[in-house]
Amino acid sequence: MTTTQRSGGPGRQETPPVPDGAGPATTAGVGQVLARMRALDAALPAQDGLAVFNRIYLAVTEEVAHRIDQGEFQDPVAAGELDLRFARRYFGAVDADTAGLRPPACWRPLFQLRHHPGVRPLQFALAGINAHIGHDLALAVVDTCRTLDCEPGFLEGDFDRIGAVLTGLEERIRESLMPGPDVLDIADPLTHLAGSWSLEMARDGAWAAARMLWGARRLPEVAEEFTDRLDASVGLVGRCLLTPLS
Repeated sequence: MTTTQRSGGPGRQETPPVPDGAGPATTAGVGQVLARMRALDAALPAQDGLAVFNRIYLAVTEEVAHRIDQGEFQDPVAAGELDLRFARRYFGAVDADTAGLRPPACWRPLFQLRHHPGVRPLQFALAGINAHIGHDLALAVVDTCRTLDCEPGFLEGDFDRIGAVLTGLEERIRESLMPGPDVLDIADPLTHLAGSWSLEMARDGAWAAARMLWGARRLPEVAEEFTDRLDASVGLVGRCLLTPLS
């Protein structure tokens, strides 16, 4: 990789704020992301669809933070900044829903169906991952490039390393949330539905979208239209993933 020289449902939860400054992330900033995720985990009912996704995202973020501490990323500051900008997109959607506002279209299916008894935990998990990877990740890459004054290529190696963490957890997520053989009437359609979505393809799409948005940054109307259409299309996939199965 060639580097570029750098030169930018329930009621309200009392959770720690996440820093929103313009400068690069710090270890403390990533720690505050983890603190808020843990507070959400403690506050939400276990069967809440948002809680299902939050637990998975918390596990991923803990693993990424551990690997940053172990020096496994090419640029720990850039990796931490991407992790922080990524999380802020999720928290922004949670805060909008809590305040009675409209979250991005990609998140609306999960918030609208988070208590539906016919939607299984694996569906909630995949819908949240779909929204966060399919839409938020591309925007987080652009946010990080603006903050660090770098091209997307500078982040590509660490983007792939974070993706490797996600891929490593995907199979565990599917195994832990897939119903057992005693409920085949649910497992059969769920297996088909879960197999229709791919984390690897979502990651590839997010990277392509990030590069497109960065290239269109001096064409604000084009970038805005592309972002809106990306949001809507990811939301449509999320609604399909949340089709009630019982």
